[in-house]
Amino acid sequence: MWKYRIAALLTAFLLVLGGCGADPAAGQQGSGSSQEQSELTVVNTSEMFSDRDFEAGYDEGQSARIQLEGESAQCDSDAVLIDGGTVTITDEGTYLLSGTLEEGMIVVDAQDTDKVQLVLEGASVTSSTSAALYIKEADKVFVTLAEGTENTLASSGDFSAQLSDDNIDGAVFSKADLTFNGAGSLTVQSAAGHGIVSKDDLKVTGGDYTVTAASHGLSGKDCVCIADGSFAIQSGKDGIQAENDEDAQLGYLYLSGGTFDIDAGGDALSGGSYLLIEDGTFDLTAGGGSAEIQRDQFAAQAEESTASAKGVKADGDLTIHAGSFTIDSADDGLHTNANLVVSGGQFTIATGDDGIHADENVLISDGSILITQSYEGIEGLSVDITGGEIDLVASDDGLNAAGGNDASGYGGFGGGFRGADAFAAEEGAYIHIAAGTLTIDASGDGIDSNGDLTVSGGETYISGPTDGGNSALDYNGEAVITGGVFAAAGSAQMAQNFGDGSTQGVMLLTFDTQEGGTALTLTDADGSELFTWAPEKSYGSVLISTPEIAQGSSYTLTAGTAAVEVTMDSLVYGSGMGGFGGGPGGRGGGRQTAPDAQQPAGSSDAGGTTPPKGQPDRAAQNPAGASAQAAG
Repeated sequence: MWKYRIAALLTAFLLVLGGCGADPAAGQQGSGSSQEQSELTVVNTSEMFSDRDFEAGYDEGQSARIQLEGESAQCDSDAVLIDGGTVTITDEGTYLLSGTLEEGMIVVDAQDTDKVQLVLEGASVTSSTSAALYIKEADKVFVTLAEGTENTLASSGDFSAQLSDDNIDGAVFSKADLTFNGAGSLTVQSAAGHGIVSKDDLKVTGGDYTVTAASHGLSGKDCVCIADGSFAIQSGKDGIQAENDEDAQLGYLYLSGGTFDIDAGGDALSGGSYLLIEDGTFDLTAGGGSAEIQRDQFAAQAEESTASAKGVKADGDLTIHAGSFTIDSADDGLHTNANLVVSGGQFTIATGDDGIHADENVLISDGSILITQSYEGIEGLSVDITGGEIDLVASDDGLNAAGGNDASGYGGFGGGFRGADAFAAEEGAYIHIAAGTLTIDASGDGIDSNGDLTVSGGETYISGPTDGGNSALDYNGEAVITGGVFAAAGSAQMAQNFGDGSTQGVMLLTFDTQEGGTALTLTDADGSELFTWAPEKSYGSVLISTPEIAQGSSYTLTAGTAAVEVTMDSLVYGSGMGGFGGGPGGRGGGRQTAPDAQQPAGSSDAGGTTPPKGQPDRAAQNPAGASAQAAG
């Protein structure tokens, strides 16, 4: 089941990298399977910017100069009308602005076929009643920040003096396509509204921006596309937002570079039809951050308000290819109402809710992801991990294949309690781990799938839970292991093993409780060490699988002073009780000969249960990774 989803997502992923597709956003149906597939966004990035979007040059001899002089301005061009503090540009061309306009505004009111370039050469414009820069009509306007200059556009009031029915609500407000470029700096202040707003496209290819806004920092109706620049944004609502309620193909957010320091009352980054990040450096705070958020507080806030406070959010697909991300959010760190793809980048995430959440599929194929605080670490209707390095801490489940919505993020049971079907597999739900290194520290279930679970490669280490009401594995469908290294240590009461369909040896054993830091060591009949790991929390059960475990061979698993000798009469040894959402795993298939070991509760054969909270022995491994030693 999982292989079809991977194929579909990777197909779309390759198309994104290759820039294929006729439109900036188009749908592609995933490969058919027994579950319903959602459309995957295909993006042609070659059409995001025109050559002129990057062109910051200008000819002074062919330009009109506008000198701002306190309460008014001076200009010799017939295309510039000056009425007190209102400067109106009526024709195509390049206009150089410098000086200070203490109470007024710059208005572009040209033909809808005109392209206008405004060059800010040390210009400061403030309005207490409207926008400092208002683009009423044009084909496209380019705002160029002259190199080495400092510029300001500010709205200090509440937009009380509207021009006709224009509904201006930003310090910079445009009804036409708007591009910012250049190598200067711009400070945008909006005391009562948005910072920069475009009711069409909003694009940035260079410059340094400091934006302080009561509402959104940057907002584009059709899109926001950023290729470069430095952004320091403080906003009462979203930091950067693209949203279009009229056309589902528009309202997308595309970031291919730049440096972003955003402190947002709402979402730090928010895309409508999709959100695509190809590179950049991001320091994002949303909703005040995770520090003060507790689960009961968060649930209460969610009931009282529909405000979103996520680090990176997309209504459609969310795709991240590269970049450096530090995210501190009250709500999810990465969130999409559709599919989520991470193919690279470095992430440090602390959140009051899920670290990573998708209503549909989560696909992680590469990257370094550290989730230091979360409710659930990674959650989606389905989860595919095909590479990368993931280290996460969760107060509930580490990985969760839930019912495809965010209900579990408010303390629910993975998409809501389903009555008599509570233990039935959820259609479309699965978890597949194929490669990479995954370290889970979970107070709830380490891995919880409302459907199937498949481990075919990689290295997985689960610490926790220590309470008896949760388990390292909890699944409602089938669970098999066919490759990789898998180790889990935790409480014994609700332990589940992998099922009989597994093609790699796996053993589930129970010990007298061991203290955190007590090393686990697996040796073969010759005494050769195959695997060692020191869980960080206390544990009473161990689930372990490595490629060296073979049917018909004998092994010794040592935990502190306890030692268990196991003969693998079959590939799956020990059954356990089974978790809340599933029955027992594999049947007991070995012979246990150590007196210090205990039978797993509910098993007539030798076996064990689930894992506790611990991390693999990093000292013995690569410094960036979390992997245990495996020899043989």
